[in-house]
Amino acid sequence: MRTLLLPSLLFATLATAPLSQALGQDAEKPVLTVYTYDSFVPDWGPGPRIETGFEAICGCDLRFVGLDDGVGILNRLRLEGEGTKADVALGMTTDLIPELRATGLFAPSGIDLSTLDLPVAYDDADFVPFDYAPLAFVYDSETVSNVPESFDALIAGPADEKIVIMDPRTSTPGLGLLLWMKAVYGDAAAEKWKALSPRILTVTPGWSEAYGLFTSGEAPIVLSYTTSPAYHMVEEGTERYKAARFSEGQYMQVEIAGVLKTSEHPDLAKAFLEYLVSPEVQSFIPVTNWTLPVVTPSQSLPDAFGKLVSPAKALLIDPEDVAANRQAWTQEWLQAIGR
Repeated sequence: MRTLLLPSLLFATLATAPLSQALGQDAEKPVLTVYTYDSFVPDWGPGPRIETGFEAICGCDLRFVGLDDGVGILNRLRLEGEGTKADVALGMTTDLIPELRATGLFAPSGIDLSTLDLPVAYDDADFVPFDYAPLAFVYDSETVSNVPESFDALIAGPADEKIVIMDPRTSTPGLGLLLWMKAVYGDAAAEKWKALSPRILTVTPGWSEAYGLFTSGEAPIVLSYTTSPAYHMVEEGTERYKAARFSEGQYMQVEIAGVLKTSEHPDLAKAFLEYLVSPEVQSFIPVTNWTLPVVTPSQSLPDAFGKLVSPAKALLIDPEDVAANRQAWTQEWLQAIGR
């Protein structure tokens, strides 16, 4: 059974009229534009299923715009300002909330967050979490001879076993790694980055490029998530690819979505956020985005998720500290890796 929890503002109206009519769009379907990251949009991602499901009940035309990654979405919105065509931005992380709010572009979501089931405390009026996953270095078990069980072990590993990471200036996993290193090493992070640099094959703008290099055999280790091996188990029937469990813990990333103040269809945009955290969508987020749901899904997760590594500790840095230091920490990173 299809489930949709629409905002109370619309509920009474929808009892007697289609959504398109309630929004005054009888002659032509309204277009709802959602900025997201590029791996959300392909046929194997959650985008097409969300588009089909939401269009079936919204009387609208849902259009995704795929950008490099979560930080790239923030950069795009800063550039476009109030002239942005986006109604919704989806795929940033909680680390970026203060900077997203500082743009002045986001409206309160109006979404009830009481049903969320997250491993960290969350309460924000503007941004709605829709999935989460701990970061991890995923490795090819047929190639990697010494599986790293800590950052020190990763840094000291064989120089010929290269790793691929993402740029923190454009990518949320890349930013997460920057914060992960800071959470573990503090003021010594720059020194550790210098030591790790010889092992880095390349730094990509986003996750898709990096993971593509990994799966094509260009590098045996890639920055990704503890949940990534589930894809290979479910879709490819192989346990070849595994996530390394670090003794220091894994950095937690919670992905969020928000409504733009400039949206021409704010009620539709809020209805979309409701749909994003509905049991229907949350049930297929794990097997399309390969992350963990924020609402208990209506069906059990595949057995593969029971085989994933569990973090020794969930690491986070306060988003306000991230906002205050991100530029300086990024510059430190650039100087340390010499790129």
